Amino acid sequence: MKPASQVAPPWSARSIRAGGWTITALFDGTMRLDAGAMWGVVPKALWGRMTPVGEDNTLLLALRPFLCVRDDLVVVVEPGIGGRWSAKERRIYAIDGQPDLVATLAACGHAPGDVTHVVASHCHWDHIGAGVIEGEDGALRPLFPNARHWMPAVEVQAALEPDPARAASYRAEDVAVVRAAGLLETYAQTTELLPGLRARVLGGHSDGVSLLTFGEDEPGETAVFWSDVVPTAHHIQPAYIMAFDIDVVRSLRERSAWLERAAEGGWIGMFFHDIDRAFGRVRRDGKRYLFEPA
Repeated sequence: MKPASQVAPPWSARSIRAGGWTITALFDGTMRLDAGAMWGVVPKALWGRMTPVGEDNTLLLALRPFLCVRDDLVVVVEPGIGGRWSAKERRIYAIDGQPDLVATLAACGHAPGDVTHVVASHCHWDHIGAGVIEGEDGALRPLFPNARHWMPAVEVQAALEPDPARAASYRAEDVAVVRAAGLLETYAQTTELLPGLRARVLGGHSDGVSLLTFGEDEPGETAVFWSDVVPTAHHIQPAYIMAFDIDVVRSLRERSAWLERAAEGGWIGMFFHDIDRAFGRVRRDGKRYLFEPA
């Protein structure tokens, strides 16, 4: 696999079909995280060839929502990081919000008011922060005022009442504002959220991180949104687990099972953090997996 870029590529709308869904990769800018944390116990001798780092040893990551359309359903999966950040926070995480979710959504012909549903795999701030914005009066409000917001129940609890070990990964207002507006729905275990859209709560990376599948039981392709279970196309070996994961044993078990299932089914993967690759398949190559662009 070619090394990952250190400069965000120009955004352009790229789409796939999965069952009855048309899925388009959006964008909500980029951020940087420590490369060692992104790779956990994997030696730099292995990951350094795939994901070169900046001078500060950080890795450039995409923040990539997906627009999923079926008939009159307009769904945004994983809104992204959003713009509610102080100058210090922007500096620490090298947050670059261009182009953002609203701009790329508009380029696909949709305004926030058109969105009927928002689906989150988990509630970490880099994945759902864009769902809440600050109005001209300084009050916080949902970006998508007409959308039902689906979030894992255990993640909602973690965001609203975080324990010390998890608190840094959540912002309560990202969930509380949506709940106060009467727009929040929760799911647990395996749930058919919408026709052909299924959520499975796995855990591992966080208590409730989930996989989303599109078209799994329908004619045509199946797509899987990997979330932070497989954050980039470089993390496709089961043991390539981030140091951010709170339950490594569970992560390894779930990643192993679902990478195998996706490879057997030829599913198209949807990657949230990969700077170069929005879509791609995982293929078996002996004991290892290979990435194949979709």
